[in-house]
Formats: sequence, structure tokens, C-alpha cells
Amino acid sequence: MTHRHDGGAPGAFDEAHRALRDLVLAATVRIHRSGVGYAPDEPGTFLGSGFFIAPNWVLTCAHVVHGGEGGDVAVIHQSGADQAASAVAGEVVATLPDRAGRPPSGSWPAPDLALVRLREPVGHACVFVSERPTAYVGEGKLLYAGWTVVGDQLQILDGPIEVQGTLGGWSAGAQMRLGHNDLPYGVSGGPVVDPQRGEVIGVLKSRADHGQGGTCTGIERLRTLPVPRGAATAEHDDVYQAVFHAHDRYHRHRQLPSGSRGATWADAQKRIGVRPGRTLSPDERTELLGRLAELPPPSGTRALLDILESLPDLELPQHLPAPRGWRDGLGLLYENARDDGVLKLVLDYTMRVMHADRPPTPSTLAAERALWDWVRQVAAGLDSGYRAGLARRHEEWSGLRARTRAPGHGPDGPVTGHDAAGTRPRLDAPSPAVPAPVSVSVPVPAEAHGRDRPATPEGRDHARVTPGLTVLLEVLRRGWEPDRCDWSVSVARPDGDVLRLHEAERTPWDGLAAEAAEPLAEAFRRCDAPDRPAPLQAALPHLLLGLPVDTWQLHPGEPPLGVQRPVVVRCSDRDQLPDDGEYDPDGADGHHERHDRWRRLHTHDARAEVLDCDDGVRQPVPPVSDLRDLAHRTVPVLCRYGEHRYEDDAAALARIVHAGFGVALWRRRSGRSDTVCGEFHRGARQAVDDGVSAELLPEVVHRMRVKLRAGRTEAYWADGIALYYDDPHRPLPGAGDLLEAP
Repeated sequence: MTHRHDGGAPGAFDEAHRALRDLVLAATVRIHRSGVGYAPDEPGTFLGSGFFIAPNWVLTCAHVVHGGEGGDVAVIHQSGADQAASAVAGEVVATLPDRAGRPPSGSWPAPDLALVRLREPVGHACVFVSERPTAYVGEGKLLYAGWTVVGDQLQILDGPIEVQGTLGGWSAGAQMRLGHNDLPYGVSGGPVVDPQRGEVIGVLKSRADHGQGGTCTGIERLRTLPVPRGAATAEHDDVYQAVFHAHDRYHRHRQLPSGSRGATWADAQKRIGVRPGRTLSPDERTELLGRLAELPPPSGTRALLDILESLPDLELPQHLPAPRGWRDGLGLLYENARDDGVLKLVLDYTMRVMHADRPPTPSTLAAERALWDWVRQVAAGLDSGYRAGLARRHEEWSGLRARTRAPGHGPDGPVTGHDAAGTRPRLDAPSPAVPAPVSVSVPVPAEAHGRDRPATPEGRDHARVTPGLTVLLEVLRRGWEPDRCDWSVSVARPDGDVLRLHEAERTPWDGLAAEAAEPLAEAFRRCDAPDRPAPLQAALPHLLLGLPVDTWQLHPGEPPLGVQRPVVVRCSDRDQLPDDGEYDPDGADGHHERHDRWRRLHTHDARAEVLDCDDGVRQPVPPVSDLRDLAHRTVPVLCRYGEHRYEDDAAALARIVHAGFGVALWRRRSGRSDTVCGEFHRGARQAVDDGVSAELLPEVVHRMRVKLRAGRTEAYWADGIALYYDDPHRPLPGAGDLLEAP
């Protein structure tokens, strides 16, 4: 239930702002002490409000979560008035200022912000955060939302509130003063919204002790979060970059065509009439921010400022805190350019970001190409001379980067001098007619230097996989007893010898995990070496390839098997694949195709291909004949496995096996049909395309499961992930028949 608290008539909101209000309320959460259990509506555990700033990230006040007396809180959220509330555990990752181990005296000092990371992935709505500092909001009405206790019940409320100036001047702790409305207990940590631009700009910090109103902290204060020591190799090394890159990708993915009918923030902004910077439409802005978030972040604030200072016709303001991410630089352009030159300034900035120096991984190069496509599309309405200049710069800067990456150049190009700090070499300057692209490199870790192979997605090199002992779980369906199975556990040696340790018959499917626990534990004890757990190959019937073996636990309280070791899936009954009348997977042609596809996949760069989802729209998996026409280096990816309202999942997986693929990736998605697909698509493509070799995929997936277990948000895309990895050169023992015990 929503309780209005603005003192005015409900008709004060027009239709466009009602849509905006609904979006704000859907993302506003309440925060409780951890362990609320089955009583999420108990006011006694209530601490305050917060809101989803990015998928699986909540922004609130530090003094709110400190009431939880530790690093754990419970986040209660619901997507709408007719939706049930859900509780999920959260971990306080960062507070500003950081007062760990020092209980505050009095109120928490400004900026009084905290980031909470959910301990498990959930589906939810997120607010849209402004790229502009709150310093640009000098007057007028804002909106706020939060939770409070009304009549011994927890209720969400919202309403207008007026800007009455600032508190703290130019200091890093500056706050916005708000007035002309009561702010009851509990709303601290809730969002503050600029209704004229349709974006969240701040966090409610406090309410006035006497009279109306309170204070608000601008979200740009998150830029003061500590910078990781050393050179960051990926966005997840920096909490600030991780949160806002995820934020911008989320809103871009939400704007893509999909089966969802819910309004997006860009939809609401269009209805309000927002045009950021007087030049970009909400759609263009959302697309650009999302594309920028596909790139690695700047190597530092100084590198970002170098780009901004190189732009023509821009007076760079000295607002505190300084910009830190690509989106911050874009927001700065909106307010500080001539009215007739904002679009060109945005395009010039985007060109410099696109051509900044960074490791040329396949996913990064793809993101740069997509950004160039955006630039060309948006520039289509500008004069021909400017368009030609863009094309010339793109060609020359791309050539310059290609030369600096050629043999004989260092990681940052040929050394011609040093920057002001005397620490980092610069690129040779191009011709005077072409502005020099600013070097914004993301250095390769020291252990990767001097090697002739590219780094893996984790930013470090890996040796080729050395075959070792493998544990094999082989499961077969009993055709006359479909609710039961026969199974065995074996130890497979690199030379192909197999030692059967245990086998059983007529085991109910729902009892397989428990029955196989001890035999698997014994096999692992025989195979595991220090710091090198043996992988598990689960050979399953083609109709049950989705069996979640990686989630099994050998003993209560232990991590799942997929976290302990690499777990891959194979097909145990290839001879029983459905016959399409054109292609026999066990015949001579099928045998040759499997081996040829495997060989080419493992000698060329693999490429992921999402088969059942196109930008959030469900697609049927192609028939076997079409799948066979896919390039041999293709790794099929299924995004929609588990959505039983569509075609049978097992049949889709069986067609992939039938077509001769030895490697495929999917995620079990049962019960999460409304989850945004974009992050899974992106993560799967990075895992496959940037993975150096297909043979490293089992280890890449294992690392993702480890990070997921640890609550690392950069791995949440991999929730429910499964890897099919069926080497035709290592056939299963007995061609699917259970062997007699040795």
C-alpha cells in the first residue's frame, strides 16, 4: 500500500509524472536488521529506506545500515503494489565516510552514504541516476520516496519537497537543504528525484529536528569512494565503476525490444519532454550510456580529465568531486557547452573514449565497433563536413592504435617521453590536423607481460590445460521405468583407462544426488591434488542434460560441487537421440562432423552465439539442419532454458547435441522469466570470446561459480550456468552401457 504524504490532492501529479512516480516506488526498498526470517513486516527490525541503484546493488545512508550493528542487513523489496514483498540478505560493501570499527558519536557525518550488495541475485527494478552533480539543481521542487511506520504498519510514501539551498558550500560534504514538507522517521536513505528531468539525483540524509524538511546528499559523492590500489584491470576491481557500469547497461537492456510491457525510465522521460543537454533524446542518451559501459573504465580521473580538457569549446568546471567514470564526463558536457555545439561535443567526447588505449580483447573491440555505429547514426543529421571529419579521425586514430599494438611497441606504444608525473609513456602524436587520442590504458598485470598469448577474461594468462584424472558420473534412463535411473561413478585417466568405483540400478531421480554423494566423495579423494581439484564430468541422458549436478552438495554445509571444482555435462545416450531422417549422429558422417567441429573449435578463436533470445525476445532454437550450418568455431548459448511456457527445453538441447556440437553454454532460468537478459548475453560472450581457447571454458565457468558463491556482483550473470563439454576423443566407457565392476 502507498501512503501519500504531500499534503496535496492526488491530481497534483500529471500522467507523465505518475509514470515516473511508479518507477521510483518500484525501486525503493526498506532495510531491516539481518535475520528477519519470515517476519519481514515487523517494525521492530526496520532501520530505514534505500533504493536499487543497479542490479543487486542498494544505495542508502551509512547511518541506516549501521543500525544493523555489522556488515549484514536484510533488504525488503517489491516491484509493485500488487506484488508480494521479498527479503534478501545484503552485505554492506562501502560507507562514506568509512568508519569501520569506530562507532559514530552523534549523527553520521556527511556524505553519509552506503552501498549494500545483495548476497544472491534477484530480479528487481532500478532507478535512473543523473550524470550531473546536484550542484546544477539550485531551486524548484523535487520528489522523494521512502518507508515509514504508520499506525504500527510499514508503508511506503512519497511526495514533493522544495530546494532551499546548500549546506557545506564547496566542501566534499556539501548537502542540499530541503523544506516545505515533513520527513517522517524511516525515509532516510530514500531517493530524491528531479521531476523535470526524470532522474534520481540524491539520497535523503536527515530530517529537521524543528520544522519541516531536511537534507539530501548528491549521488555524485560516490565518486569519492576509495580507488583500488594498483592498476585496475576490469570494472569489478572498482566498486564505483562496477555499480555505474551495471546501472547503465541495465537501462540500455531494459530499453531494447522485449516481451515486457512495463514502462522504462526513458519512456517516462520522453513523456515528460526531457532532452539531456538540449541535444540527446532519452533513447539516445540511454543507448550511449549503455554502450560506454561496455568498455573498460578510465584508468583514473586524470586520464578522464585529459580527454575532457582536449575537447574544443568546453570550459571545464572545477566541481567537487571530479568526474570518475565515462558517464560523469558525459554529464559534464550537458551544462558546459554552447547551445549550438552540444551534440558535436558529445560526439567528439565519444570518439576520444572509443579510441582510448586499452587491451584489444574481442569483446572490447566489439564494444568499440558498436559505439562507432552509434556515432555514425547520431551524426547523420549533421553537416557533411563534420561527418567526413569523424570518418577521417576514426580511420587515422584506428590506424595509430594498430601501429602502437604492432610488434616492437610497448603496451602503451613507442616511448617518446613521459607525462607530468614522469611515469607513463605516451603515444607518438599524429599529424597536427588530427587531435591526438588520449591514452587511457588499462595495464596488463605483471604476470602477463612477456608472454605471447593474450590474457583471459580474468586479466591473467593461463597455461594450457594439462589432462589429469577426471571423475566421471554416468547416468542412464530406464526406458521402462522413467522415474528411475542406472548410474555409475568412475575415475578416468588421461590415457583413456577407466576405473569403475561404484554403480547402481533403479535409483529414483529425486534420490540420485544423495545416493551418489559418498561414491563421488571417494572418487574425489582419489583424484584431488593440492590446489588442483579433479574435474567432474556428468554424462547425462539427452532429455536430462539440464540436471543441476553442479548444485549438488556432498555433505550439508559444504559448497556445491560446481564451486569446489570444474563440472561439465556430457551426453550418455547419444545413440538414442531423436532421428530427423537426414542425419545420423552415430553414423560415419556424424562421427566425422563431431571430430571436425571439435578440432576447429579448439584450434580457432571460439565465438558465442545466443540461439534462443534476441535482445530479450524469445526465439525458437533452430532445427538441426540449420544448426549444422553454423561456423565450426561457434559455441551455442541458450538464455531461456527453464521457461517451460515455451518449447521443450530438453528438445532444444538435444538438437544442439544432434548437430554435432561438443561445447555449449546455457543457464537454468526456471522461475525468473522477467529477468533482464542483457548481462547474461554479455557475460557469456566475454567468457567464450575472450577465453583464449575453448579448452579453458570449464575453468572459466568454475571461476564464475566461485565468484557467484562469494557474492561478487560481476558474476551474477552466471547464476544457473551450465557447460556442455563432450570431447569426442574421450568416449564414454562401454558406449553408454554400464560396465561390470572391476
